[in-house]
Amino acid sequence: MKSWIAAARPRTLPLSLASIILGSFLAYADHQFSWSVTWLAVLTTVFLQILSNFANDYGDAISGKDTELRVGPRRAVATGDITKEAMLRAIIITSILSFISGLSLLTVAFYNSGGTAFRPKLFWFFLVVGLLSIAAAIGYTNGKRPYGYAGFGDIAVLIFFGWVGVLGTYFLHTLSFDPVLLLPATSVGLFATGVLNVNNIRDIETDTMTGKKSIPARLGLLLAIRYHWGLLLTGMFCAVAYSFLTGASWFSYLYVLAFPLFFLNGRAVATHKQPAELNARLGQLALTTLLFVVLFGLGQVL
Repeated sequence: MKSWIAAARPRTLPLSLASIILGSFLAYADHQFSWSVTWLAVLTTVFLQILSNFANDYGDAISGKDTELRVGPRRAVATGDITKEAMLRAIIITSILSFISGLSLLTVAFYNSGGTAFRPKLFWFFLVVGLLSIAAAIGYTNGKRPYGYAGFGDIAVLIFFGWVGVLGTYFLHTLSFDPVLLLPATSVGLFATGVLNVNNIRDIETDTMTGKKSIPARLGLLLAIRYHWGLLLTGMFCAVAYSFLTGASWFSYLYVLAFPLFFLNGRAVATHKQPAELNARLGQLALTTLLFVVLFGLGQVL
């Protein structure tokens, strides 16, 4: 059981839930909030994140990308704690659970939502998005051409942890879309991408050795650090731009209290001496992103 819990990587769950929390806060601020939508969105996201972690563990072991030189957390399949067959079954089960939970979410959101009739076009559109989310979770390190090994993981994180997570959740609550919400959605997506970037900077040497072409492996350490600063600073800028464009009150800038922690993370990444030092920076940036989301949301609703 300890091996399965470790493979599920529960520390990654707060980051994956950040976009759901922000989308729900924004819907609440617009007086269109549903607890049913929120809890089902949370459940679906948890299943998708666990699926992604299982698939990543399995894919890295099958491809041989995990070696004894790895600095990060222990991997279950590569170390033999869990067999390949058992992990494959777990991937299938969590895929099914993700699909069932997502289907329930869409049914609640689009069937008699707001007293209106069932909306088949919206239902099918979001069902495709859900299936793409499952495919993205599995395809990161699996298949003939895993996109994570080609350096496309960053854009996938921005899309699914930012735009799809925030805007999709908001839409399921409100059945509406406001283009200006792309700004806070981009903030969360960029901060989540920053977490992946810290992970890839930590593994830059082993990734280069095994042929994994992450962004840091392609850019080199110096440019990867500059890229990291770009992610953090652009994320902060998007949040401030949203508040400015919407004419929000000064209280809505509450999220600025989290900015020093982003700067602290950027400085620590820029000055680290050993890859293992970055393990703590992963969790710190993930929790800072969650803090940013909570402060941002409170600033919208209070």
